[in-house]
Amino acid sequence: MQVFGLVGSPVEHSLSPPLHEAAYRELGIDARYVTFEPDPDDLAAAIDGARALGIQGLNVTIPFKRDVRDYCEPDTLAARIGAVNTLDFGGERLTGYNTDAIGVTRAFAHHDVSLSGRAVVVGAGGAGRAAAFALADEGMAVAIANRTAERARELASEIDGATGHGLDELDELLADADVLVNATSVGMDGDVSPVDSEALHGDLAVLDAVYSPIETRLLREAAATGATTIDGAWMLLYQGVAAFERWTERTAPVETMNEVLRERLASDDGGSD
Repeated sequence: MQVFGLVGSPVEHSLSPPLHEAAYRELGIDARYVTFEPDPDDLAAAIDGARALGIQGLNVTIPFKRDVRDYCEPDTLAARIGAVNTLDFGGERLTGYNTDAIGVTRAFAHHDVSLSGRAVVVGAGGAGRAAAFALADEGMAVAIANRTAERARELASEIDGATGHGLDELDELLADADVLVNATSVGMDGDVSPVDSEALHGDLAVLDAVYSPIETRLLREAAATGATTIDGAWMLLYQGVAAFERWTERTAPVETMNEVLRERLASDDGGSD
């Protein structure tokens, strides 16, 4: 039996186990996906223990995405983003990847959105970094807007052609934007949006990284303008798909994984990745 898993804290309500195990069942793979919650000071021992136990791959979530870089060899994208959320034990060296970025691009691709033109990313945290690098690598001109403008400018300085801004510039930035990504948690608690509804328009494709609730106020208001809307479950799904395909070298059963994910989100209001 192959063993894969998730390391983080907390992981009790993670959606990753049902997502991955649905794929194992669909493809007849003899594997299990388990969760680990080590002490934050014992990450090195946890990684060594996983290797000793023959675990083939681990997803990594809060609070370990940055610290785990010290115990693996990040690929180029993960190194640029500054965070690892997937570990592959299959080679001679433990390799780290960031599938959050892949989750962004594949979510847009699933909805037939062309990633060209101008993109606005709201938020300069972990999800914002992944989205900004992913969209820039697709050739988009990326504007990053953050509550603390200096943090947005710092991130923009790491990305060719990107610019950093405060939230007070959002209306102007969105006027000629083609893509909008909300990479903050705004909308997770309460019926609020990080973007003024008057700034939204029908030429936008809007991805909200929030997946609980599935339909946020931002997505409702964007849909009312005729914009293409993409809920956060698509990003969550495709980052998991990317990890699954890397570990197993099999094409993921995306429809099955999506069905299970949305059933779980509907039944228990979601959890950590």
